[in-house]
Amino acid sequence: MKLTTEALAAHLAGTLLPSYLVAGDEPLLCGECADMIRASARTAGFSERQVFFIDRTGAPWDELLQSAHSMSLFAERRLIEIRMPSARPGAGAARLLKLLEAAGPDLMVLILTGRLEREVADAEWVRAIQARGGFLPVWPVAAAQFPQWMRQRLRRAGIEISEEALQLLVQRTEGNLLAAQQEAEKLALLLGPGGRAGIAEIAASSGESARFNHFQLADACAAMDAERALRVLEGLRAEGAEALLVLWALARELRNRQSGRGGGAYGSRTIRASGNTRQAPFARLTMRAARADRMAKGMLHGDVWDELALLTTELCGRRTLPLPRWQPAL
Repeated sequence: MKLTTEALAAHLAGTLLPSYLVAGDEPLLCGECADMIRASARTAGFSERQVFFIDRTGAPWDELLQSAHSMSLFAERRLIEIRMPSARPGAGAARLLKLLEAAGPDLMVLILTGRLEREVADAEWVRAIQARGGFLPVWPVAAAQFPQWMRQRLRRAGIEISEEALQLLVQRTEGNLLAAQQEAEKLALLLGPGGRAGIAEIAASSGESARFNHFQLADACAAMDAERALRVLEGLRAEGAEALLVLWALARELRNRQSGRGGGAYGSRTIRASGNTRQAPFARLTMRAARADRMAKGMLHGDVWDELALLTTELCGRRTLPLPRWQPAL
């Protein structure tokens, strides 16, 4: 059975399944879902919980299987929790299948792992969970949904917030749900139940905690949102992101436009610059990308991040500096 975060509470109010898989890269949301499953298991009488950490150096598969098949002296019903940093159990996949087969009325299995890659999602052990248990993929909160998500968290904490203050808080915490939740809890302590937060309260209580990834940069460029794209780019630079990885994301967006995926052929897209309508220069952007690539590899003088900023701006339909002649690095 495939579950969603929105429907999890309603599902847990009914009959529990013998196994659950929570997979995703959002620590806050994954942790909250796991907490809900553990709480429901305790209410249902699974009073003993054992936790096993699976890593590449010494996965305790034998100990895990032995524990699953042994009788407990302290509880009739047990929860075995497996934490895997990667959704690839490797040689332990066969033993994981045996453990899932042992799950039943008196033994529940909860597996926590990172986001499932496409090829892993079709693994036999994942199919086994979906057949007899619950698979809960946890996705990041999209940028367009983040303001509403933040407002709901604040209301849950008993805080009302002005629209201007919400935008500031969103700007400071975007992409970092843990920081956003901490800010909501902090405001609840500072303002008390029923408090209202304005610009002054947000400016005084919160710091810059936004986190970005290169997919968000590509999305901002696809939306032709230059202001957001440059902010994401600056965030990636501050976090120490690899310039070549950022360039890969921008080049992928450029290729998608040229081939007609996700927004029409790039050659046919019209953009506005200085009040005039013109065709977007695909060849020019290709040259921008090539310059950034050579700078990143030390083959051309210049700051690769400045060149990435120019490429990002032009991908969003804004005119920038003219292209200089190519000069090799000395």
